[in-house]
This record gives sequence, structure tokens and C-alpha cells, in this order.
Amino acid sequence: MGLPFVFTSVPASGAALRAAALELVVLAGHLLLYPTGILPERPERTGCAPGAAAPGARPPALLLHGFTDNRSVFVLLRRALAKGGRRRVETYNYSPLTLDLRAAARRLAEHVEEVCRRTGAPRVDLVGHSLGGLIARYYVQRLGGDARVRTLVTLGTPHAGTRVAPFAGAHPVIRQIRPDSSVMAELAAAAPGCRTRFVAFWSEFDQLMVPVETARLDHPDLRVENVQVTGIGHLVLPKHPAVIAAVHRSLDGPSLLAPTAPGTASVA
Repeated sequence: MGLPFVFTSVPASGAALRAAALELVVLAGHLLLYPTGILPERPERTGCAPGAAAPGARPPALLLHGFTDNRSVFVLLRRALAKGGRRRVETYNYSPLTLDLRAAARRLAEHVEEVCRRTGAPRVDLVGHSLGGLIARYYVQRLGGDARVRTLVTLGTPHAGTRVAPFAGAHPVIRQIRPDSSVMAELAAAAPGCRTRFVAFWSEFDQLMVPVETARLDHPDLRVENVQVTGIGHLVLPKHPAVIAAVHRSLDGPSLLAPTAPGTASVA
């Protein structure tokens, strides 16, 4: 999921109404930017020869959008992560005609290998919004991507499946992100020895996550930090300054978790 295609009823609280209003404002702005992200990004040329990463460089970061969306959703996040020039940041547009999450994950695997060859980096970081996070997780868990992915950050991703928009179940990908789908069963299966660190951001006002806790990642074999975001909705997640700062810290700094709250954290 990416661009909202349905709005569920919102609890009549001041915080919820403010979140819904902000979601509509951001949606209007994003619709204006959307055409700028339709074409794939052209990777910047680097001064390093293939197979030779720049000294002191952080792993490249690859950003994956949600269903029906494109790379334009990451304008602010991309700029923040690339600030200072110590990290290469790229966006990845998967096809809007994608009908199979597994196939999208295989194409992502090929793209990550290409990024590693081009930059000389042995590993990358991934940031996925909504469906993009689930595609990245499938690659890491089921296709051996943990050998290449250091950290996977997800923003509003239906890790346990979502029941939103039942009328949209005719789309194969939407059926795959239902809680009882075979894809969800694969992701719930054992994943011993997974080397990737996961950071999952979820919001109490995310209208596309039903229930909202489905954007938490709870798996006994995975090293996960769940970060609760307050006061914003689904489309705002990759654009909000506090979330952007927290994503930056999750890739650059120590754990987001407070010692008194193992496994959870929060962003106001």
C-alpha cells in the first residue's frame, strides 16, 4: 500500500481528527509530486571503481515505496539520509502492475546485487513504506537477503497482514497481504540465523493497517525494534520530520530503544 485508496471511519478524538486532516493535506501535496517519480531514478555516478567502496562510507540506502505509489514519496527522507555525503541513497520503483509480492522480492534481490556491484558495498540498508517494507522483508527472510541487508526499516508495513478495503481483494497483491494468505504464512515461519536488524515504525492512526498493531513486527527469530509513532497517519510516515529523524538515527546511531522498554520505542 502507498497512496490511500480508502478511508475507514476515524475515532472522534481531537488527535485522530488532526491526524486525518494532516493526512489529507499531505495526500494533496503528494498527488502534485507524484508525476515526478514515475520514471525510475538514474543512479549517480561514483568516483569509485566497481567493487571498491569509498573509505568510511556507510552502507548504501535503498528506499522502496508502497502499493500504487512511486519514489516521489521519499523526497524529504532521501534528502535527509543523503545529507553530509557519507551515504549513497537511491530509490527503487517496482512496477505498478506488480501482481505477485514474491516476484517483486526476486526483482528486488537482483537490484540489490546490482547496487552492491556498482558501489562496491558488501551490504545495504533498506527502507520500505507500506507494501515496500513487506517486499523487502520477504527478500530478507525467504530469499537469503539477510546476507546483503544490514538493516531493514519499515514504515506502516502490514507485517501480520491487514484487513483494510475488502472490496480490493480482487487484486492479487492485496490478497497476499491478508492475514490468512500463504505469503503471511511464509513470513511467520521460522527464520533461524537471520542476520538483518529490523526497525518497524507503526502509528496508532494508520487507517490502512487493520488492526493498527499489524504494522508491528513480532517474530521470535528476528532482531526487531518496534517504534510507535503518535499523531500521524499512513501517508505522513515517510514525510514527518520526527519520523525522518528517527529513521536516520536507526541507520546511523545506536538502538532507538530505552533500556526500560525492551522491544519497543516511541516517536512523538
